[in-house]
Amino acid sequence: MGGKPKVSSKIIPLASPKGPEKLCELCQRVARLQCTECRATFYCDEEHQQADWVGIHRRICQLLVPIRTQTFLSLQRAGQIVTQQKKAELIEICRSVAQQKLSEGKHQEALPAAQFCLRCSIDVHGPNTVQLVPAYLLLAEANIGLGNVSRVAELLSQAEWSVLKSPDCGHAVHHRLHRSLGRLHMATGNLEQALLHFANDIYFASEAFGLDSTITCRGYFLMADAFAKQGKTPIVRSLYSEVTQIWHCHLTNLLENRIQNAQNPNVLLDSSYDNQSDKAQQVEVDDMLRTMLEFEQKDPRKDPAQVARVAHCLAMMWFLAGDSRKAQGFGSTALQAGQLIPNPDLTEPIQSLLQLVQSLQTEAHPSSDESQNSASA
Repeated sequence: MGGKPKVSSKIIPLASPKGPEKLCELCQRVARLQCTECRATFYCDEEHQQADWVGIHRRICQLLVPIRTQTFLSLQRAGQIVTQQKKAELIEICRSVAQQKLSEGKHQEALPAAQFCLRCSIDVHGPNTVQLVPAYLLLAEANIGLGNVSRVAELLSQAEWSVLKSPDCGHAVHHRLHRSLGRLHMATGNLEQALLHFANDIYFASEAFGLDSTITCRGYFLMADAFAKQGKTPIVRSLYSEVTQIWHCHLTNLLENRIQNAQNPNVLLDSSYDNQSDKAQQVEVDDMLRTMLEFEQKDPRKDPAQVARVAHCLAMMWFLAGDSRKAQGFGSTALQAGQLIPNPDLTEPIQSLLQLVQSLQTEAHPSSDESQNSASA
């Protein structure tokens, strides 16, 4: 049976330690429990053990054994190099897990992975270095989702200080920092400061990835949210139109590549941004596109062309993700809106996608007549 693992099967009471006291993996309080799998990780209570297990520990439990055992750590230069390499691998695993959980809106579950990512990064790179910024930003994003604004401000202050001490750090680091600062000010209601940081986010992202990048256009979307809260609907519409145009072009190119290379079933939505998993990115992009579609559909002055483009984006995205039901649903919405305006350049691609979806559904589920004919033959 599935479900959560039994806590009692994963931990045992910690005997009176010889030497320094053991500390809880999550809160750094004095530990009284020990993981029975790796015997190198400790917790103050069962709740923190369970949270860590769900968040990250089940992914890295055995990887911690060689790093945290005294025999391994007692080796000289060669052992230290191997330890650093293994910690670098753990940083990447934790970063990937935390990012995926954040994209899925699982902020509480993302905390253990983000915290461990930061601790490992400090071990590998040292304190107050620019290499810690990605981990600070992961922790900040998790805490924004949980409403821990004061903790977010503290983490972003540390990230800013690290960036200020490294004037040669790349545009990508600046873009991510300003995006997080913008989200912090959105959470506190300081819309003008949020807009300033989102503007900087867009500038640095465009320098790093290009003005028409799907990464850059996320900044447009976040900026539109701030303008929406200010009641500036015309600006929101303009920004949403820009986001839609970029994603429509991007997904159209991916769809054309998929059709031309039908033998390759693994086309990523966007592999350029931190190598995020398909599923995590689909959740994020789906949420963004649905928000824009709902905005346009509720607007009394809704633009059928914009409705058609956004719905077409959703249809293409879910077709590429392998969900023909959602692709057909959004495709039908796009076609209905597109037929309200005489623009074959818009409606013909939608019709072609729906025909492609229909043909794949027919291949997967042949009609009863075809099945009977096949059987009789």
